[in-house]
Amino acid sequence: MQITNIPDPGFDDLTLRNIRVGDVAAWYAYLKNPNAIRHTSWNLESADDLLPQLAIYETDAVNSPIRLAIVRKADDVLIGTVGFHTMSDLNRSAELAYDLAPAYWGRRIMPAAARALCEWGFGEGRLNRIQATVLEGNANSVRVLERLGFQREGYLRAFRMVRGKPGNFWMYALLHPHITD
Repeated sequence: MQITNIPDPGFDDLTLRNIRVGDVAAWYAYLKNPNAIRHTSWNLESADDLLPQLAIYETDAVNSPIRLAIVRKADDVLIGTVGFHTMSDLNRSAELAYDLAPAYWGRRIMPAAARALCEWGFGEGRLNRIQATVLEGNANSVRVLERLGFQREGYLRAFRMVRGKPGNFWMYALLHPHITD
């Protein structure tokens, strides 16, 4: 789903925008790096494998996923993505997903981008719950989620296939601030 009121992550040199077909080369350039996907379930053979997903992000159908490009303001080149998949309008929930080119790791880009999207999700997106699953052993992603206030809720054994093998994931969630436990 394309969104019109794109949240601002608060960077001087980076911004968020709707992802588009022209981003495929830059996106695949870092997703083919084994270090970039080691702790994820990405399994791509070529840049063309991203095209069906981009078609889904461009639809406006109810419950269609949202994916925003994190781009450099100077040249509009994609360096990462952040988005919601497994959207449920009925349950007012979504699952957060993100990735970032390794050259940009350690700069607190992802916590800021994810925070901006989560705030949008709780506001304009009308979500009550945003969850995230993290492949066991992905300490960097756990730190991102915990910085954002996500709480660990459980352990999902053999939850998703990870390059041909079942992977164990941790489930995290963040609830809308008006919801109390």
